[in-house]
Amino acid sequence: MPKFKIYTLSLLLFFSLPSLMAMPQNEQSSDDNISYSKRRKADYFYYEGLKLKNAGKYDAAFDAFNYSLSIDSVAAPVLYELSAFYMQLERPEKAVNMLRKAIESDPDNYTYKQALASCLRELGMFSEAAAEYQKLVETYPDKLELNYFLAEAFIQQGELKKAIDALNALEENIGMSEALSIQKYKLYTQLRDQKNAFAEIEKLADKFPTVARYQLLIGDLYLEKGDTEKALNAYDKAHAIDPGDPRYIVSMANFYEVTGDKEKAKKEIHTALLNAELDPQIKAGILSRYIQDLQQSGGDIKQIDEMFDTLLEQHPEDPTLKLMYGNYLLTQERTEDALAQFQLVTEIAPNNETAWQQLLSLYLTKEDIPNILAICKKCTELFPDSPEYYFYMGIAYFQQEEFGLSLKAYQDGLKIIPSENLVMKSNFYGQIGDIYFQIEEPDSAFLAYDEALKYNAQNVPVLNNYSYYLTLKKKDLKKAERMSALCVRLEPNNATYLDTYAWVFFMQGNYTLAKMYIRSAINHDKTDNAELRDHYGDILYMSGEKDAAVEQWIKAKELGKESSVLDRKIAEKKYIEENL
Repeated sequence: MPKFKIYTLSLLLFFSLPSLMAMPQNEQSSDDNISYSKRRKADYFYYEGLKLKNAGKYDAAFDAFNYSLSIDSVAAPVLYELSAFYMQLERPEKAVNMLRKAIESDPDNYTYKQALASCLRELGMFSEAAAEYQKLVETYPDKLELNYFLAEAFIQQGELKKAIDALNALEENIGMSEALSIQKYKLYTQLRDQKNAFAEIEKLADKFPTVARYQLLIGDLYLEKGDTEKALNAYDKAHAIDPGDPRYIVSMANFYEVTGDKEKAKKEIHTALLNAELDPQIKAGILSRYIQDLQQSGGDIKQIDEMFDTLLEQHPEDPTLKLMYGNYLLTQERTEDALAQFQLVTEIAPNNETAWQQLLSLYLTKEDIPNILAICKKCTELFPDSPEYYFYMGIAYFQQEEFGLSLKAYQDGLKIIPSENLVMKSNFYGQIGDIYFQIEEPDSAFLAYDEALKYNAQNVPVLNNYSYYLTLKKKDLKKAERMSALCVRLEPNNATYLDTYAWVFFMQGNYTLAKMYIRSAINHDKTDNAELRDHYGDILYMSGEKDAAVEQWIKAKELGKESSVLDRKIAEKKYIEENL
């Protein structure tokens, strides 16, 4: 039973169970000829469902409506109510089917038809939605808002000209309005119909001669066309209407950029950034362009800090500016200052996920486990549908050797990964496999790896770990070879994967191939990995090169590997297998 809200169904069962049990199966679906008593019963449960729904007892209401429908399968009001539940359950196809049935039973009901059109739009069936709205417009010409919904359906369908026609029909009925003209202007612009785009803005400018922004829009349009004389004329008109309109400064900065007067453009930019009345979002856009120009020209970047100081003083609570400043600081490798800005954003605007992600990225780079855990825990509360925070939480717990908590994090995250995100599912199962191997449950680890590869057959880290752990357990070495070979084919210069491939051959007794691949691994190694040297020593020893093997074991110890088995190999000058 779907859970709309936690609720016990004892009350509903009390009055429904006897009649439900007594009803023969062949009488539960009905037609227009159902008996009067059954219709009364169906109506009773319908109204009971309404009462339960209004009381917030949604589970019980859902059952009541369904029971009513089982008695009278064509009851339009019941079908309509259930369609709303199925929309909430994210089963819009079911909702659409029920609404179609409701309309069949009650073909003149406006509410059902309007709900059907809305559902179709929700499903992305824009053509069908537009057809339904078109029928509604024709049937109910007095409901003017339908033209707007019809236009929206046409826009989503990509039929922009038809959308404009619908908006024109609406305008004929309600008269000219700013919202309609702006929408039509945007549509004409998308259609590259500059003539009609101009006409819409000019209509607004004529109707509202005291509004400066329409003259500014006209100027911007002329500037896009390259007609700088007419653009300047429109900007002058706007300035005469409202000398204090901060958007005039932005338009003039663009004008000077286009006309090649860089100094005047820069002056206008400074003026705009210092204007306390200008929207901070607009300022952020201007400053972004200013930073780009300054960096390209090799100008003094100290000016950028000064600009940010001014803007943040004017708008101390604006998260966009702080986020932008933090990103700029990162480009200057001022990590701690950037951290401070991102932290402030999370305090001012806790739902700003970008800031949390930047914080998490920086703490992952610093390998700051306590902060990684703190951020991930907070983000799982703020963004409950984002599984990536469980992924990094699992990594942090793994680093702390809290394997139980790490496993729980991945299991919790798996529950919310979208079904279509196969790569993420594969990565989660790969991490689960690593955990099981660490807690010495290799069979569970291999099952998890199999699950990971089911979702992504080319998950290279999983292929590598799976093959390596199989060799350690001396199990299915041919399977290990196939997986390791795929790793090397996909990433031929990865020292870790080459090392694993060498080790697979070593465990098979093929020391010639093992030596070839371990040498390739060392050649590609950029980190002086001690494990590679230890493996190289083992392979050399089994190849008969005992003195060279001891040299590699000593090298592994010098590079930091600490192992009693390694110490014995050096002391006794022979290969000793590690017990795992």
